[in-house]
Amino acid sequence: MEHLDMLEAESIYILREAYKKLGKLGMLWSIGKDSTVLLWLAKKAFYGHSPFPFIHVDTKRKIPAMIEYRDKIAKELGLDLIVHTNEEAVKAGISPENGRLACCKALKTDGLKQVVQKYGFDGLIVGVRRDEEGSRSKERVFSERKEDDAWDYANQPPELWDQFKTDFPKGHHIRVHPILAWNEIDIWEYIKRENIPIIDLYFAKNGKRYRSLGCECCTGQIDSDADTLEKIIEELKHTKSGERAGRKQDQEDSYAMQKLRKEGYM
Repeated sequence: MEHLDMLEAESIYILREAYKKLGKLGMLWSIGKDSTVLLWLAKKAFYGHSPFPFIHVDTKRKIPAMIEYRDKIAKELGLDLIVHTNEEAVKAGISPENGRLACCKALKTDGLKQVVQKYGFDGLIVGVRRDEEGSRSKERVFSERKEDDAWDYANQPPELWDQFKTDFPKGHHIRVHPILAWNEIDIWEYIKRENIPIIDLYFAKNGKRYRSLGCECCTGQIDSDADTLEKIIEELKHTKSGERAGRKQDQEDSYAMQKLRKEGYM
């Protein structure tokens, strides 16, 4: 099998295992490249019909084009889409001025916890990759979150020979990571092969493009002339900068993501 075929087959296997072994599932869709690839894989895994809803935690600080793209794709694909906002935090005026980690916790982590509680999800399918950021390299494919949504990253079960632990205590919810083994170039090569409709913020305009997408106030662009899929892939083969180099919360604290994810961040 070719490399992308192997990755695709493994991801589809994980999605089907999660559906078979876990209870009520939802899939996080951040509108970025990774979660959009995951959405595509979910459609393939279940023959065009997803048996679980897609979830977007809307911070009300996203780049407007992301919301336009979200609504367009959701309508075209007929997605069962849950959009949730931590309204109390928005009304309280939480912003990066309160500290970027505090802002992320209130608008993203707490917003996600509210979704889990409101809809009673036993598992969340998430499009994270090990190569993207340090704390994610510590993840497992099936990753337990306790009653308070906390992640014990120092106490993770081994996953040997694709043998996944899927039996967890009642009241805990599970994060499922079907594309954990993919890397950034894999994602773009798969988008190209499958002709996946991706948001055009990733393509260079006037010498700038987004490599990673988040809230508008915390997401910077990189210098780039890569305005096609082929050029993005070629650029990534030679880059020395990290994928999240434009994320200001990462610049504020080198352990930002580990701290956030320990408390329940995606």
